[in-house]
Amino acid sequence: MKGKCVIVMGVSGCGKSTIAKAIAKDMNATFLEGDDFHSQSNIDKMKAGIPLTDEDRRGWLESIHAKIESFTENGSDCVVSCSALKHKYRDVLRENLEHILFVYLKGSFELIHSWMEKRKHHFMPPELLKSQFDTLEEPNADEKDVITAEINKDIDDEMLNILQQLKERNFFS
Repeated sequence: MKGKCVIVMGVSGCGKSTIAKAIAKDMNATFLEGDDFHSQSNIDKMKAGIPLTDEDRRGWLESIHAKIESFTENGSDCVVSCSALKHKYRDVLRENLEHILFVYLKGSFELIHSWMEKRKHHFMPPELLKSQFDTLEEPNADEKDVITAEINKDIDDEMLNILQQLKERNFFS
């Protein structure tokens, strides 16, 4: 039996890693930090305040996809934090995978920017948040494998909501 994968997506600073770790714990799955798959050149660009291009992101997305595929083909479950900002990026991640579900963390620029300003030791500066929102293509109705979660200041309530939606889709027990 093939494993399942949940990809927690959204702009930088929206809480992807926090939510993904909690889902992984609840699913008894492996957590994969999408940022760990960036090349050094991508990290250097972001640290310098330069937004990534589609070309920059291609290898990063393919690396994440390969790791997801290796987990799920072996019957293991994983939860990944990955911005997956554009429809075509999500297509790269879902290619040939049967049991995949995205959780889109949707929030306002103002709220997420305030969270990013409080972050320490992260290569993505708050100044790049606008470029993330500019790049973002919100999931549309055709993407049946996406749950949209409106984020706010109460992360615990949102986590319960996400876990309930995953259970309603029989994604895990």
